Amino acid sequence: MKELLTTIAKGLVESPDAVTVTEDEINEEGVVVFHLHVAEDDMGRVIGKQGCIAKAIRTVMRSTANRRNMKIQVEID
Repeated sequence: MKELLTTIAKGLVESPDAVTVTEDEINEEGVVVFHLHVAEDDMGRVIGKQGCIAKAIRTVMRSTANRRNMKIQVEID
């Protein structure tokens, strides 16, 4: 999952070396939280107009997680 999020983000940004993904432990609700960090200049590229790209990233990640019987949340920092 972490690799998928990293690959998606690196394809969107101008400085792929600045992309990092951290993963929290499973919380009491059974949700794994992924934190996506990108360069300040690339934040708009990852979020998109009205958040449509961020929403698409979260949809792809949730779909993949559902296939693996996981619950996830993606936060863009």
